[in-house]
Amino acid sequence: MQLTGRTSVASGRSASRDLAPVRPSRPRAARVSAEYIGDKKNNPAPAAAAPVKEETTVSNSLKPTPVVEAKPAPVAAAPAAEAKPDALADLQGLKEIINTACAAQEVYEEFSQADVDHIFKAAASAASAARIELAVMAVEETKMGLMEDKVVKNHFASEYIYNKYKDVKTCDVIEEDELDGIKKVAEPIGVIAGIVPTTNPTSTVIFKCLLALKTRNAIVLSPHVRAAKCSIEAARIVREAAEAAGAPKGLIQWIEKPSLALATALMKDPKINLILATGGPGMVKAAYESGHPSIGVGAGNTPAVIDASADIPMAVSSILISKTFDNGVICASEQNMVVEAAVYDEVVKELKLRGAYFMSKEECKKAGETILKDGRLNADVVGQKATALARMFGFEVPVTTKVLVGEASHIGHGEPMSYEKLCPVLGMYKADDWTDAVKKAKSLVEFGGHGHTSCLYTSPQNKEHINDFQQAMETVRILINSPASQGAIGDLYNFHLDPSLTLGCGSWGSTSVSANVGPQHLINVKTVAMRMENMLWFKAPPKIYFKRGSLDLALRELAGHKRAFIVTDPPLFEMGITTQLINKLIPLGIQPKTFTNVEPDPTLGMVQKAMEELRSFKPDLIIAIGGGSPMDAAKLMWLMYEHPETKFEEVAARFMDIRKRINAIPDLGKLAKFVAIPTTSGTGSEVTPFAVVTDEKTGIKYPLADYALVPNMAICDANLVDSMPTRLTAYGGLDALVHAMESYVSVCATDYTKGLSLQAIRMVFDYLPRSVKNGSKDPIAKEKMHNAATIAGMAFANAFLGVCHSMAHKLGGTHHIAHGLANALLISHVIRYNATDKPFKQTCFPQYAVPKALDRYAEIADALVLGGSTKEEKVVKLIEAVERLKAEVGVPATIREVVGSDKPEAEWFYMSSTLDMSYQAFDDQCTGANPRYPLVKDLRKMLEDAWSKPILDIVAKEGLEFVSPASSCLKSRLDKPHFPAGYGAR
Repeated sequence: MQLTGRTSVASGRSASRDLAPVRPSRPRAARVSAEYIGDKKNNPAPAAAAPVKEETTVSNSLKPTPVVEAKPAPVAAAPAAEAKPDALADLQGLKEIINTACAAQEVYEEFSQADVDHIFKAAASAASAARIELAVMAVEETKMGLMEDKVVKNHFASEYIYNKYKDVKTCDVIEEDELDGIKKVAEPIGVIAGIVPTTNPTSTVIFKCLLALKTRNAIVLSPHVRAAKCSIEAARIVREAAEAAGAPKGLIQWIEKPSLALATALMKDPKINLILATGGPGMVKAAYESGHPSIGVGAGNTPAVIDASADIPMAVSSILISKTFDNGVICASEQNMVVEAAVYDEVVKELKLRGAYFMSKEECKKAGETILKDGRLNADVVGQKATALARMFGFEVPVTTKVLVGEASHIGHGEPMSYEKLCPVLGMYKADDWTDAVKKAKSLVEFGGHGHTSCLYTSPQNKEHINDFQQAMETVRILINSPASQGAIGDLYNFHLDPSLTLGCGSWGSTSVSANVGPQHLINVKTVAMRMENMLWFKAPPKIYFKRGSLDLALRELAGHKRAFIVTDPPLFEMGITTQLINKLIPLGIQPKTFTNVEPDPTLGMVQKAMEELRSFKPDLIIAIGGGSPMDAAKLMWLMYEHPETKFEEVAARFMDIRKRINAIPDLGKLAKFVAIPTTSGTGSEVTPFAVVTDEKTGIKYPLADYALVPNMAICDANLVDSMPTRLTAYGGLDALVHAMESYVSVCATDYTKGLSLQAIRMVFDYLPRSVKNGSKDPIAKEKMHNAATIAGMAFANAFLGVCHSMAHKLGGTHHIAHGLANALLISHVIRYNATDKPFKQTCFPQYAVPKALDRYAEIADALVLGGSTKEEKVVKLIEAVERLKAEVGVPATIREVVGSDKPEAEWFYMSSTLDMSYQAFDDQCTGANPRYPLVKDLRKMLEDAWSKPILDIVAKEGLEFVSPASSCLKSRLDKPHFPAGYGAR
């Protein structure tokens, strides 16, 4: 085959390229167990035993090493005093084949998916064709298992693995979503050390070699000493087919004469990138302790539970199919049956009918003494047929015997039947009932097969038992009505369980993979993530009505509703505002009920009292009329009415992205629609998703933010604000100004919000002084300010706010300053703080690529026609304009003028509170959208500056650039300042 865009070693690539120096691997600390490495659950040698001393030859396809005749190896040799020359030669030979594998892999990793798939198919075909001869060799060499079943395993390892993974992408780009900007790129791991057991010596080799070829890895195999010949032949067949198809020579390597010492050296070699380990617990432990990434399998001790609803003949036949397969050497095979008492006798009868022999107590004792030696599995029993085992145990059984069954009651040390046996011997336990059966199965798993496999035979309709079993069993594979040997390896009894001959057991089995190992575990996947701006949004009430007199016409749209629950506060009720509303609802056939006890800061207790009336009234309309407090209270009542299970501490939790919050509020409006009618101009609550409630018992404020809280209708009738007091007009107007300014420079600002923000800013500067000065005598100014507040509300409902509001929330709560006033006292300091092209930290948001606050403040100045030739000059002009506006509507330049001019001790109390306020402001929900990500000490400095330093004096003296303090705020906040009674009272 001519490979695309390259020439393989087989087709003319120079030998010097094949043996080119490999990339250096980073050194890894290695610590390898001296425990016996290899045979799946065979007896390990004593821990003190030295490595078997064998003359060893290593395969090197490019530079053959002469075969040295093996010397007889003692069972346990004393540690060598010094390295022998032949041992040094063996280690040098190992390094050579590892180097060859590295060089070949460097070539192979450049192959295309088409090239790799061609090689994968050729190797699988060759392995499949040799399935019988390899099976014969395996049985002759290991004296384990059944040849005909090993043929099936070899066929499975080639045909099923190829069929499952033939179309799986393992090279270069394996997944791409251009719309979402995600691309996944596969890279090979490098050189794999493949440890091969004696129980599955040829099928495991085929499996591991095919996976390595599919994933562009090289592999160096360490066969078991008792199965080296057949394992090497399997590797040779796969390698020759792969090379004939174009694979680089030397990609598949093996240790010709394996030993513990070379297996250990292989796993510890710094050029090995991954160990794929199949074998006993000692070998798997050694792999994980080698210092290299490893994938190993845990021990199997599969229990098969038969409950009272099971199909008994099917269950027994399935268990016998599995347990007799290859004379029981599969690690997933059933080791014990756990049968409910109600069907125990029936199961015994069926087992005997199908060829099982039940051992007597004496025979069980003899069997146990042979199966276990020094508390470990005797290698001589592994993979032997039942009749031979009986003779080994000291008794005779019929020649038709398939399995030997030993009834037992104890689980654990002292009961050989409860161990993994890897031969056609089954333990059998009688369970009192279903609960006892699950308990026994769980104990068997935890005793000897944690994480591996468990089986349940039950009626497919018995969902309760299936659910109980899957919850109780700590195994990666839970098989229902399937023979364990064939079911666990996948793709036979369930096509969606991946085929594999390496079965991960998760952390339960002290392994790193909780799945059937496949190509996905032998590649590195690079994720290429393009910078993407996620979907943005603009959400507002479906209907917003404005202009003077709009209340009457808008309410007519509510015709068809039956009952309206009206929420307001005492002053509005006393002023007769609610009476006007009621008089408009009754002609529409809407029965009203009014709740008038809303407090300035709504509390949970107040809301609960209102809920008693609301639930008994069962409204299909909730109407809030008033300022921010009635709006907040009504939103909370709406939420509690539709979702009484709501926990405020959960839905009030702070979030980074409103779309990804942990505790979202469910959709509202199924029981009642919500109508918001503002009678103040400032909060914008009639169009926002925000509300605040206070737990009066703890003093904790719960700020809620969720678009489910956006009203269904907002009615902004300026006739309702003509009587607003002068101070409330000023503070509300400045609150609207800060909403607009902060939303304009927010990292979440969009084309949809910035126009609203800018328009609201213009309107506040044009009409707030007139509205404050002239009141109801200037209806145009009043209406413009009412519209400006709602427009700013729509802007910050979608773009959010910043640290001015974060600090104002804490300043107002700590020192009892009206919210709009608190914002006004801080906004100019925040403008100065944000107005920089080089913030120490920039807030992270995908669409906010570079600092823009300086530009945006300059844009505001331009919109107000303030002058200035540079951006910095324009920002200074903006600060001056804000300060003039504040002075014009009666707001002082510093906080001291508000709370401390008549109290000598006020400064000490205020400064003592700034640290706590700074921490709270940092964690405020508004902080996350501020363009300059704040440090706590920066917030504290702004709060301290705002106490007594007029911002214009600061700018004149220090300039526009904010310099972060050198001192840190990382100190204890446990010592709270003591505020005397009456402090802060107004």
